[in-house]
Amino acid sequence: MIGRYLGHLDHHDPLHRYLRDHIVPQLGVGPADVEFRVFQSACSRNVYLYEEKHSNARLVGKFYPPQSTSGQHPKTGEVEFSNLVYLRGLGLDSPPHYVVKPLGFNPAINNVLLMEFLEGDLLGTVINEALHRGRCERLYRKLTALAHFLATMHNRTVGDWGVNFDHSHAYMGRLIGSLIVKWNMGCDHSDELYHLREAWRNHGMMWEDRGVLVHGDATPSNFLFGKGRTVMAIDLERMQWADRVFDLGRLCGELAHFFHQGKGDPDAAEPFIGHFLWEYCCHFPDRMSAFRAITRRIPFYMGITLLRIARNSWINDDYRWRLVQEAKKILRALP
Repeated sequence: MIGRYLGHLDHHDPLHRYLRDHIVPQLGVGPADVEFRVFQSACSRNVYLYEEKHSNARLVGKFYPPQSTSGQHPKTGEVEFSNLVYLRGLGLDSPPHYVVKPLGFNPAINNVLLMEFLEGDLLGTVINEALHRGRCERLYRKLTALAHFLATMHNRTVGDWGVNFDHSHAYMGRLIGSLIVKWNMGCDHSDELYHLREAWRNHGMMWEDRGVLVHGDATPSNFLFGKGRTVMAIDLERMQWADRVFDLGRLCGELAHFFHQGKGDPDAAEPFIGHFLWEYCCHFPDRMSAFRAITRRIPFYMGITLLRIARNSWINDDYRWRLVQEAKKILRALP
């Protein structure tokens, strides 16, 4: 989706000069007499699409404005630029495994990160078509492709050190705290969630795997599908060292959320979740052993994903607390 049209980029804007002199030549567009239409993304107020009107060449600009009174720019734009370069250097730069190509990073222009524009169907669109148009077989196929992409990314970045589960343990604490502060979650929920958090931390299996680089924000809006089994990944600013199940659980939790919201039944997502995890595990020497290990850890990461969704302001209170109840039910599934 292109987004809301805002007009043309002013020729006196320093971004115009940067696009003209440094970015569009990478797209095969001559720098003379360029004119850019500007669209704001429907998903983020800091993401814009620029379309050169003569060539129709498109690119995406992602801004990282100052977030502190000191006026210092966070370096997340530079971090994401480096993340993209690194992953593409590992071979994730051609179909079927494709990470968006960064075109430039300019700290002097609101830390703007410029990237190529990718066309494809978002995972969220594919899920909704399965829900509302009966295109379930297509969702199965695309989940197979996504499982292959993630297994490739994870397996090419395996570290020599074990997972530090303390990071995920602390993240769950922040989610619980956010629900308490923002939405007045009572102790009837929070006490049990804190107890479950400690119970998962005390399980040795949560520390047993080696760390990998995970996408870090593996949601249905950050993966697109091209022809066949081509998967395209975007928005890698949160890439980090973690348990590979961090990504898998995030996606499984998102599937449960889509089916919970769309059909009133999170369990309706189970066939798709099982398929996705089984396909991921086929990229290991012992598929069954990998499946057993991953599915033992999945409930924790699925549960915190539902808590993450529950804290959003765009959902109503009734659904928020249904998500919290579902999260508790999943987190109780300690092996």
